[in-house]
Amino acid sequence: MSTVMGPSVRIRVPATSANLGPAFDSAGLALSLYDELEVSVADGLEVVVEGYGAADLPRDEDHLVVRAFRAACADLGWAPPGLALHARNGIPQGRGLGSSAAAVIAGILAAWALCPAVVGVDDERVLALADAIEGHPDNVAACLLGGLTLSWSGPDGVRATSLTVHRQVTPLVCVPTSTLSTHVARGLLPDLVPHGDAAFNAGRSALLVHALTTAPTLLMEATEDRLHQPQRASAMPGTAALVADLRDAGHAAVVSGAGPGVLVVDARPEDAALVRTVVPEGWEVLDLAVEPAGARIRYGDRAVSS
Repeated sequence: MSTVMGPSVRIRVPATSANLGPAFDSAGLALSLYDELEVSVADGLEVVVEGYGAADLPRDEDHLVVRAFRAACADLGWAPPGLALHARNGIPQGRGLGSSAAAVIAGILAAWALCPAVVGVDDERVLALADAIEGHPDNVAACLLGGLTLSWSGPDGVRATSLTVHRQVTPLVCVPTSTLSTHVARGLLPDLVPHGDAAFNAGRSALLVHALTTAPTLLMEATEDRLHQPQRASAMPGTAALVADLRDAGHAAVVSGAGPGVLVVDARPEDAALVRTVVPEGWEVLDLAVEPAGARIRYGDRAVSS
C-alpha cells in the first residue's frame, strides 16, 4: 500500500465520439458520460479501478492513465516518486467512445495539476502530448476542450478549436456488447481513395460544421461518409446494419469513432424514443447531452475546466 505524500486532485473527463460521419480524424464531440479519477503523489504506485475495465485493466505502470501521467511529468521536468490513482470509469471501453483518449487526458491533466512548479494548464501543450500518445487528435481534443472540436496539424504542431453545438442537437449512443480495437479498425482503411470520394467528404465535412452549430435540419446529409464507414463494415456487420436501419428511418446515425458503437445526432425531442424502436436487443441505448466544457479539474472544493 502506497503512502500519499500530498494533496489529491480530482479529474473528470468526458466520453467522446470522433469522425461524426465524414470528418475523419478531424472532428469530435464531447458527451455527458464520464470517467472520474482521484490522483495523489505517493511513495509508490497504487491503482484502483471501478466500473468499466475493473476486471481487465492493469494495475501497474502499463495502465494508460499512469503512462500518460509519467509522460507529462517528463515533459514538465518533474519526477514524483509515485502516485495513487483511484479511477471510477463510466465510459464503455472498446466501443468507439474515446475511453483511451479520456485516460490520456486524465493522466496528463493530473500531472499538470499536481506539479508544484506550474500554475494552471497549457491546453496547447496538453493537446500536443495527448496527440503524440494517442496518435490522432480528434478524441483527445474533444475530451480536453468540450463541445464540437475541430483539430488539425500544421508547422507548429497540432491545434484545435471548440465550437458551440446547436441547442436542439441531442446525441444518443447505441452501445453493443462487442468491442473493436482502433488499431484493427484503422487497418481496414485503404492507402488511397478516389478523388470523387475525397471531394464528397470534404463537402460533407464543411456541411457538418454548419449543421451541428446552426442548421440541424441538415444533419442527415451532413453525416454522409464514403471514406471509412463502408470500408470497416465487414469488421462490424451489426453496426453497419444498425446505422443503415437508423438512417432509413430518418435518423442521422454514424459509426462512433472506430466503432462498434453508433452515434445518433438528431434534433427532435421525440427522436430518442423512435430510435429505440429500431435498435435490436443486446444494445444499450444512452440518452446523452453535449458536454460543453470538456475535462474538469477539482482542487479541493474548487472545480475548473482545463
